[in-house]
Amino acid sequence: MSEVLFETRGHALWITLNRPEALNALNHPMAVSIHRAIIDAMGDPAIAHIVITGAGDRAFCAGGDVALLGREGRQDRALWENFFHDEYRMNQAIARCGKPWLALIDGITMGGGVGLSIHGPYRIATERTLFAMPETGIGLIPDVGGTHALAALPGEIGAWLALTGARLKAADLRYCGIATHHVPSSHLPALRDLLSTSHEPVAELLAAFDEDPGEAPLAQVRDAIDYHFGHDRVEDIVASLSVGDDWAQAQAATIARMSPTSCKLSLAGLRLARGVAIEDALRHEYRMVCEIRNGHDFFEGIRAQLIDKDRNPKWQPATLEGVSDDDVARHLEVPETGDLTFE
Repeated sequence: MSEVLFETRGHALWITLNRPEALNALNHPMAVSIHRAIIDAMGDPAIAHIVITGAGDRAFCAGGDVALLGREGRQDRALWENFFHDEYRMNQAIARCGKPWLALIDGITMGGGVGLSIHGPYRIATERTLFAMPETGIGLIPDVGGTHALAALPGEIGAWLALTGARLKAADLRYCGIATHHVPSSHLPALRDLLSTSHEPVAELLAAFDEDPGEAPLAQVRDAIDYHFGHDRVEDIVASLSVGDDWAQAQAATIARMSPTSCKLSLAGLRLARGVAIEDALRHEYRMVCEIRNGHDFFEGIRAQLIDKDRNPKWQPATLEGVSDDDVARHLEVPETGDLTFE
């Protein structure tokens, strides 16, 4: 079976991520195929909208295939750069395709799965949705246009999500705007049928299925998030959190477990992404991930989380203070092999 399925149903193009045993993790061939399908659909007047979903009932998409990059990326520069180059071009195509993009984010939605969903106008969560951008825990950054999307969230929610890798469910996703609708998973079959057959406007169709997900726990800590995470230096965020209440100190402890380099790059990426086009944010992300390959933390993070699974990464540098402004600036230089392009 193909790892990604394409089917025209009525006036809708359906894209199904078809790696349920791998939680529908996105690999390079899948990204290229999806990008091509988007380009084809843009020129097809018979396609009114595009729906993307994941096979199985556990995950929409749990991320990109970082395990392969962790095993082979250091030795194979082309493998590394081609993966991110083509994935980011796919993310940009989603944002610019001009036709309604509907992501049924039923189940785990992390990393690469965020890039497949958040740039379209409709993100439909269920009671099974679990969203996160946990990249600072593996020595990476919230990429796939994540810096652009997180920077656009209310207040400092994006900075909090980027630095801590916090996990959100449906009510919180609706509260901060990551999810545009909440539909119980038991209602998805009926929604799928109508998305293929109904000529009712997509917005009206989704509104008929939308249900209140309940109170958002995130609302209770929103003021604290905006207060502590409003600084432009990670050291200042951590210092603020460290003298706060129990919740704040727990956030500081979480950040202390993450890669210091990744934390600084992630915050820099979010601040650079404020108010810019998605192409600019993706270009900054591409520069950062190309330089991350030359460092230590990503490969150590993958070792600790996915290979040895000791959950005890040894970051280098081991402290925020050890990551200089010059280190951050180096990650924003144009790679030797050239910048990301969207021609």
